Amino acid sequence: MKATVVAALRERGQRIRADFVERELPDHIDTSRHGGLLAMLRLDPSTLVESGQE
Repeated sequence: MKATVVAALRERGQRIRADFVERELPDHIDTSRHGGLLAMLRLDPSTLVESGQE
């Protein structure tokens, strides 16, 4: 899911935030544990579908 979050942020032109997520979060983002960060980034976990898990 981290790659999906990073891609969504870069798509919005938020490179610095994308770089932060890439450095600081694990590859699999736990939505219950990291939900506050996702909300701050205005990302809805239900819309973040990783390829291969659809």
